[in-house]
Amino acid sequence: MASKTDRFLSLRAVRQLRRVRAFYAVGVALWTISALWTGWHSPGGRQMWTSVLLLTIFTGLLLTASLWLKRLRTATAALAGPARHAASPRTAAPSRHAHA
Repeated sequence: MASKTDRFLSLRAVRQLRRVRAFYAVGVALWTISALWTGWHSPGGRQMWTSVLLLTIFTGLLLTASLWLKRLRTATAALAGPARHAASPRTAAPSRHAHA
């Protein structure tokens, strides 16, 4: 059985990776727009290739963060153990009260 500290650390890592993934997604969107814009105005120029390089870097970072997040989610699900139901069998029975 894993300790509670491991579970909290992995939950914190999942939250942080979600934020980082969102940041990288915005970076990919901005560098895509920049690469298209500079490619339209000066195709083959240094600015266009710089934008394409940064787009490639941000895309790689986004894919890496997504892969880590997927792995952490499966690890966190394994740490959680069996699912617990919110309603007990006693409260799940239908009510015998008369309704008006």
